[in-house]
Amino acid sequence: MANVVVVGSQWGDEGKGKIVDWLSERADVVVRFQGGHNAGHTLVIDGVTYKLSALPSGIVRGGKLSVIGNGVVLDPWALVAEIAKLKDQGVEVSHENLRIAENTTLILPVHSELDQLREKAAGAAKIGTTGRGIGPAYEDKVGRRAIRAMDLRDIPSLRAKVDKLLKHHNILRRGMGEPEVDGEALYQKIVDIAPAVTPFVEPIWKLLDNERRAGRRILFEGAQGALLDIDHGTYPYVTSSNTVAGQAATGSGIGPGALTYVLGITKAYTTRVGEGPFPSELFDENGERLGQRGHEFGVVTGRKRRCGWFDAVLVRQTVRTSGINGIALTKLDVLDGFAEIKVCVGYRLDGEVIDYLPASANDQARVEPIYETFEGWNETTRGARSWNDLPAQAVKYVRHIEELIGAPVALLSTSPERDDTILVQDPFQD
Repeated sequence: MANVVVVGSQWGDEGKGKIVDWLSERADVVVRFQGGHNAGHTLVIDGVTYKLSALPSGIVRGGKLSVIGNGVVLDPWALVAEIAKLKDQGVEVSHENLRIAENTTLILPVHSELDQLREKAAGAAKIGTTGRGIGPAYEDKVGRRAIRAMDLRDIPSLRAKVDKLLKHHNILRRGMGEPEVDGEALYQKIVDIAPAVTPFVEPIWKLLDNERRAGRRILFEGAQGALLDIDHGTYPYVTSSNTVAGQAATGSGIGPGALTYVLGITKAYTTRVGEGPFPSELFDENGERLGQRGHEFGVVTGRKRRCGWFDAVLVRQTVRTSGINGIALTKLDVLDGFAEIKVCVGYRLDGEVIDYLPASANDQARVEPIYETFEGWNETTRGARSWNDLPAQAVKYVRHIEELIGAPVALLSTSPERDDTILVQDPFQD
């Protein structure tokens, strides 16, 4: 059966939540394979809005199994709070519809504290993290000192692991002039939260292999966007995990041969949260208009997003690094009413025209966008559910984007409502 990977093709906030929810109706299992609760998804179902951070989008769909893979870093307190909030909205979360990989790294209070201390100390040179401890948790994972979900089941061994972790963290804290962490208090806090998490914990690689062999359709859900990838993004202004499609295999324990289709969620313009290069960013009334009409504020943090014209260079690069088979183009309706719409089709760097974003942060900061200008449309695209419902100029815009990025539009989203979606190619179609 077809197994689909969903990734953001820009800097995140492309509208993955709605698309994943739309696709989850066709899937049996929905898997989060990287990131943490710094990435938010907004789902609108039958007029009810759900805001998810740690949980996979499939959790609000009855009859679907949601999985948190080993590539995720998980804050157990944030998870429990999110489950409680969903319960208040009538969504029950139990072992029947949620599983957590036993080798998932946990985010602890020391991680968020360190994250915030570093950002404060960096001043103007800050990365622009959400301060939720994602990066420090990944550092401890790579440093082989992390507390993992499976450790919540082995309380007798937990204290020694906490002490090992704090040997590292307390050195850092002393160097920053901060008091050391109370090891006993941290240990007790972890012990107290353990019973709420352990019922969901199991070997996910084994579960997914069994589901695949049984012919279940699996949807792999990425967080953030490919341009925030630790290797392939705008380093150092990136997240601390791999966000490209290949991480779906590593972050869940399933073989790459089982991934049959990669869908890149792509906004019809470009946004970014936090610091870092943004070649097509707008500082004029057009940028303000995009932000206001697109409601460009972070789901998790409420931070205002930077806005700019569509950057075909960046998306074309992501199509290649993630092996994207087709894109889901979102928020086309935000462009309704613009007299002119621009698309970045190349860069100029020190007088030379280039067709990719260089890896050097200094070069990224100096590239200048080269634009093509398109005639806009006055008619509305909002709520369109077929190509015939779209203005002719909007169709031309979409078709030209396909040519520029080298990938077809598989789905076209025309509003936050899940049914306002034009299906061109079903990613789950065998």
